[in-house]
Amino acid sequence: MLVHIKDIVREAQKGGYALGAFNVTNLESILAVARAAVKANSAAIIQVSESAIKYMGLKPVTHIVSTVAKNVAAAVPIALHLDHGSSFDAVFECINAGFTSVHIDASSLPLDENINLTKQVVKVAHARRVWVQGEVGAIVGSPGDISARLKAIPLAKPEEVIKFVKETKVDTIAAAIGTAHGVHANEDIVFSLLKAIKKQVKIPFILHGGSGVADSKIKKAVKEGVNIINVGTDLKVAFCQTLINTCLKNKKETDPRNLLKPTIAAMEKTIMEKMKLFGSAGRYRAAKMET
Repeated sequence: MLVHIKDIVREAQKGGYALGAFNVTNLESILAVARAAVKANSAAIIQVSESAIKYMGLKPVTHIVSTVAKNVAAAVPIALHLDHGSSFDAVFECINAGFTSVHIDASSLPLDENINLTKQVVKVAHARRVWVQGEVGAIVGSPGDISARLKAIPLAKPEEVIKFVKETKVDTIAAAIGTAHGVHANEDIVFSLLKAIKKQVKIPFILHGGSGVADSKIKKAVKEGVNIINVGTDLKVAFCQTLINTCLKNKKETDPRNLLKPTIAAMEKTIMEKMKLFGSAGRYRAAKMET
């Protein structure tokens, strides 16, 4: 079932676990998130980037997610979120389309400009009861990229994150704490920085670049107060590797569905593993039993 993101985030905060925010790129990935959520008895965030919207279309992806949430994942809560909106117009279109959470990423701009643009988005979004995620400290890399090392991974300054949250009144915050988009050998989580931010900033914290971090560090990050963890590259890898292998083994296949079905299962497995790692698996069933 499709729900407002605030409902599942607040449950995660109370329960001391993190929610997975899974980047989708096609129908198969949307189905994989929904099916995994049902099997894991977990809430989930389905998030789309601007490039995914360009590929699928805003109205189609919005309606597909809504329909899948209603019919495939009727027993568990699913929220729809815009990931890395680059402009006011892009974010506004998603608000109009029915997203309950949007990410305005102006982290590449000077802090004052980032604050000003984010404030404009917050004003419009809050009037429509939509949550806004802001970002401080550009998180480098690109989803799907796999490399030995990045030249440099910048870090956010705690005082700038605190100033940003106070002035913009965003609902959730992402900050550069050592991770990167994609999978890279030198990315990490700087826990001293995470702790410094969480000590002063009480709104939910989002960890971007969840694919390239060791499981042990992800678990520690959740204990330190990370509330949402973005996963994109791991799903792209699961989809593409499975599709390539399936095609190579079935070169005479003429039904695309037979080639694509294994990709759903592969992504579903990856998503369920993440839900268990983040601590969200089984939580929805337990919550329902308690009420």
